[in-house]
Amino acid sequence: MAIESVFRGKRVMITGGIGFIGSNLAQALVSQGADVTLVDSLIPEYGGNLWNIEPFKDAMQVNISDVRDEHSMKYLVKGQDFLFNLAGQTSHLDSMQNPYPDLEINARAQLSILEACRHHNPGIKLVFASTRQLYGAPRYLPVDEEHPLHPVDVNGINKLAGEWYHLVYTNVYGIRSVVLRLTNTYGPRMRVRDARQTFLGIWVRRIVEGKPFQVFGDGLQLRDYNYADDVVDAMLACAVAPEADGEIFNLGAAPPVSLKETADILLKAAGTGSYEMVPFPPERKVIDIGDYYADYGKIKRMIGWEPKVSLEEGLARTVAYYREYYNHYWEDE
Repeated sequence: MAIESVFRGKRVMITGGIGFIGSNLAQALVSQGADVTLVDSLIPEYGGNLWNIEPFKDAMQVNISDVRDEHSMKYLVKGQDFLFNLAGQTSHLDSMQNPYPDLEINARAQLSILEACRHHNPGIKLVFASTRQLYGAPRYLPVDEEHPLHPVDVNGINKLAGEWYHLVYTNVYGIRSVVLRLTNTYGPRMRVRDARQTFLGIWVRRIVEGKPFQVFGDGLQLRDYNYADDVVDAMLACAVAPEADGEIFNLGAAPPVSLKETADILLKAAGTGSYEMVPFPPERKVIDIGDYYADYGKIKRMIGWEPKVSLEEGLARTVAYYREYYNHYWEDE
């Protein structure tokens, strides 16, 4: 059965739905005939942007609500077939400078959402967006799901708690959940105002502005990247696969690319631009994990997912998007 037919007529809720990944996911689900509800707090620092859903805003319901509001969550989860749980505080620096909002959003609110599902909609299927950051500095590469967990910041600790709440509720209460550990996700609709979500965002912004961007350190750190469409495909595939229930999957791409190579690919994709090598800022250096790239063989074997969009193609699409719509992402500063 095609995934598209599974979602037709189904009720789907996306927390963080007006943010980067959530809005790309919403677009895909609307195109497949799903009855979509987006839940987003639109807190400025967290990436929600109403322009993200402008082309298809009339094809869904939008609820401006905070996942920390237990009463809203109890109401919103009722009757939903699927919940893509993407809402989160994503800035590693912010989590260190002010840890309490990160704790409330990435840990306690996740428990509240699961309690709402347990009491009001135990048949729902959840897909939880977690992060590679909870592995910490890799002890071996590529990193598979058996790698020891050693978060290096508050964000990683709280995301780890969030994912284990989901798995415990699967194991104890039968609330079907799957956890995806995302790597560097990029593409249209990502936050480019600053580097809160991804360094690629501010790189793309500088390219469009005609300004040089900065590469920290020696530029030799290895990374892997997933284009937003590939991440959406993974989420949809896991949502409809019974064998994904209770599982943790890495996303990723091969081969890994150094930061300097990434910068060069971006310049080639954009056809213009420049960058400068600068020392690591101290506040970033202490939480940098060094080289990282994932082994995504488990999700490939069990679900059949693998990335399709190359870094070159994805960056070209991303730059083209922001060249057209930049005024909706930073012109008001």
